Amino acid sequence: MASNIVEFLKHKNILVTGSTGFLAKVFIEKILRVQPSVGTLFVLIRAPDVTAAKARLHKEIIDKELFKVLREQHGHEYNEFMLQKLVPVVGDTSIHNLGISERSVREHLWETLDVIVNTAATTNFDERYDTALGVNTMAVNNFLEFGKRCRKLQVLVHVSTAFVAGEKSGVIPEKSLQMGETLVDDTHLTLDIQTELNLAKKSLDGIQNSFVPTPKNSTDQMRKLGLERARKYGWPNTYTFTKAMGEMILGERRGELPIVIIRPSIIESTFADPFPGWMEGSRTIDTIIIGYGNGRLTSFLANPNLILDVIPADFVVNAMIAAMVKHALDFNSLSIYNVSSSTANPLNYSVLVDIGYQYFLNNPCMGKDGKLIKVEKIYLLESMESFVRYMRLRYKIPLQIMGVANELLCQAFAERYNQQFKRFNFVMYLAELYKPYAFFQGRFDNFNTEHMFMGLSDYDREIFNFDVKKISWPYYLNSIHIPGVMKYVAEGQGETKD
Repeated sequence: MASNIVEFLKHKNILVTGSTGFLAKVFIEKILRVQPSVGTLFVLIRAPDVTAAKARLHKEIIDKELFKVLREQHGHEYNEFMLQKLVPVVGDTSIHNLGISERSVREHLWETLDVIVNTAATTNFDERYDTALGVNTMAVNNFLEFGKRCRKLQVLVHVSTAFVAGEKSGVIPEKSLQMGETLVDDTHLTLDIQTELNLAKKSLDGIQNSFVPTPKNSTDQMRKLGLERARKYGWPNTYTFTKAMGEMILGERRGELPIVIIRPSIIESTFADPFPGWMEGSRTIDTIIIGYGNGRLTSFLANPNLILDVIPADFVVNAMIAAMVKHALDFNSLSIYNVSSSTANPLNYSVLVDIGYQYFLNNPCMGKDGKLIKVEKIYLLESMESFVRYMRLRYKIPLQIMGVANELLCQAFAERYNQQFKRFNFVMYLAELYKPYAFFQGRFDNFNTEHMFMGLSDYDREIFNFDVKKISWPYYLNSIHIPGVMKYVAEGQGETKD
């Protein structure tokens, strides 16, 4: 039986931004594996020159374990196949023309591209405001303008986040954001993106012209500015705020281009494709899993009855590809898909806690002393008030006592006290930053996503599965995700995003 999606991909030339990031690699692998006769995948890579870009292509894509199934399929011809299909393009999404300085390269792309897929992002919740605006907001305008110059472009796919909804509760629809809208109940407050860009530039210039500018001082102040601006307009952090502004630009300036916006929730390890459990980089719950398994974390902030909305990376990629094919040449369209689990197949925090406890009881980590680490069931702090009270009794009061003793003993253990004090402040800062997700009461409607899946042929539904209803969360967490986290993330592999 033929696959409509696989057939569409044949001979298609696709530009992928964010190509060295976690999700982009899963996308690239899937395309190359299901359709080896795809045209060229142009991968945009930040690098000083083509030689450096090729080095990154090898190190961060071709040599990754994610591609082991492809490597087995092609055997000794694997490298030749990959270099034939993957063409590195030196560029930067935050710069006009995607930072592609070679005019001949730009002209070639404008002449040959069929699809543009944008996965580039900085996902730090408290990223520098200037950096986040460049990568998450203005980059959208840059690749949109680039796409308008492509002579035969069929569709542009943009990966956003479901959390552009901020801290809304109830069912959150697959609805576009309007230019200038905010998430606060103030009819007099409007959001102007150019004003935000000007403010970020003015603030940065002010910092750089100060008497004692330092990289740390600049970063701290720009991070603070981003959080202040986000919260002023109703978003909990700089990441979701700047991604929301990127969507606004896309909706306002898209012209006749067919646009697909994919809004995943928290993207986690692959469910099945190309194999279970692969991932890079640490997401919110993965930091908790690693800290808990290593015995460093005994409590965390969460309501056990609330829903943790996660989605496997291969489900996101399969939905991206299906939407890309569905809306190719669908001119004047803007289509939005929440790729999420909270409505169709909700996962409670209590399930994560129970499965994590059972997993590390059966698969304990080994400490630096060579002894197995015994875990106790993690203690959930169900409100910010209970968290503050817990931290005060367990850490702040002992710290205050230590501070007094340190003064009386002439700074005898000043270094230890300072380290503990910084750690305490850092934990409190992180709690405030992640609080909106620990107590998030929204559910993402995924009607469009489910309808698209049901519209696929039986054959395509099997190859490009994103039916979240069929996921058994206990099985996924215990047998796939936690082992994947401990193998690929706990060992120190990080994520790059270009």
